[in-house]
Amino acid sequence: MKKMYFIAIYPPQEIIDEVKVFKKDLASNYNNSKALKNDAHITLFPPFERELDLENDIHVAFQKIDTNIPPFEITLNGFGSFPNPKNPVLYIEPEENQGLTDLHSRVKERFNFKNYSFHPHVTVGYRDLTWENYVKAWEVYNGKEFKTKFTVDKITLLRHDGKWVPIAEKKLSSK
Repeated sequence: MKKMYFIAIYPPQEIIDEVKVFKKDLASNYNNSKALKNDAHITLFPPFERELDLENDIHVAFQKIDTNIPPFEITLNGFGSFPNPKNPVLYIEPEENQGLTDLHSRVKERFNFKNYSFHPHVTVGYRDLTWENYVKAWEVYNGKEFKTKFTVDKITLLRHDGKWVPIAEKKLSSK
């Protein structure tokens, strides 16, 4: 049996709750409810599929990620979007961050079987967001202000079991 996995950074619960307010707005005003299914996060390695029997290998690779870096602060500042007519995305943008870039490259050292461009973001709207509703929502969110920050002190490995569930964490440390 195959399962989906991915690696992410999660902000503290209060920021997850703040972001959920925007997701609820998109659900009620722009007919976009899919984003409500997932808590706010920044993807470090996108979803990939593996046989459940191979999950131990995924854990081993995850534990080998070099997280020997000090915890760092990320500032989320304003909204951005991927204006793809077939699959538009509305998101909260993290400011440029060397710690995040470094952490991502360390993840890629162990998980390098999938080619993808790294554009860190916190998704607010996607999947069932139509192009028409995206255009309307972007008019509102393009100038909307939202700024907060949090400390990244761990990364999380998740598995999809009907919903995404954390199955392992690895702390950052500067030892």
